[in-house]
Amino acid sequence: MAIDWTAICKKYKGLWVGLKKDEKTVVASGKTVREVMESAKKKGYPRPILFRVPTRIVPYIGGF
Repeated sequence: MAIDWTAICKKYKGLWVGLKKDEKTVVASGKTVREVMESAKKKGYPRPILFRVPTRIVPYIGGF
């Protein structure tokens, strides 16, 4: 099942985010991976899923 990250993309545009294992809940965000990791660790999430939110969404349609 696909996960809708629309709200995450709008709120954290251009930033790194650390997600819980459910891949929906943001536990930390920041401009650098280090910043996100330190913040997540302080909140009790030593190994979040890291994701850099793009600054703009560009649709891609594959083909030959």
